[in-house]
Amino acid sequence: MYAWLFGLLPGPLWVRILLAVLIVAVVLVLLAEFVFPWFAHVINLEDSTVGG
Repeated sequence: MYAWLFGLLPGPLWVRILLAVLIVAVVLVLLAEFVFPWFAHVINLEDSTVGG
């Protein structure tokens, strides 16, 4: 699957590597800024039953 996605990227090898790193960085930033805070709010990780 990753080879197929990598093959869709345009340009020579170094451009495809740069684009792949950039795409991964954007996905990680979006997860850290939007998805993880929303998930922490929905799940409420501070209400734990361990040790109590």
